[in-house]
Amino acid sequence: MTELPDKLFFRIGEVAELVGVEPHVLRYWETEFKLRPQRSTAGQRLYRRQEVARFLKVRQLLHEEGYTIAGARKALAEASGEAPPKPTVGVEMEALRDALRRVRKLRAAIVALSADMHA
Repeated sequence: MTELPDKLFFRIGEVAELVGVEPHVLRYWETEFKLRPQRSTAGQRLYRRQEVARFLKVRQLLHEEGYTIAGARKALAEASGEAPPKPTVGVEMEALRDALRRVRKLRAAIVALSADMHA
């Protein structure tokens, strides 16, 4: 693992160099992995050591171990003892059932119209 300099806070350029990715990648990862860095009075992002370590872990999972974003998110949640995000299968399944009912109803109407046309 990369040895971090003995500092309390790191700016985004420093973190990007330490992690080995571009700053825009770090900003994207902030949204995907719910990282909220502090801001300086000038509005610059200031990352703590634990956030830099988390970025290093994310990079390892994504770039070296081949995880997807969702898989890395789940692995990080499990490693930290958090419950993984609950899937929304129940809501999605109900929407699918409703769509299937509508499609079957439309299909029956089309079959009836086709039978009327050929009669």
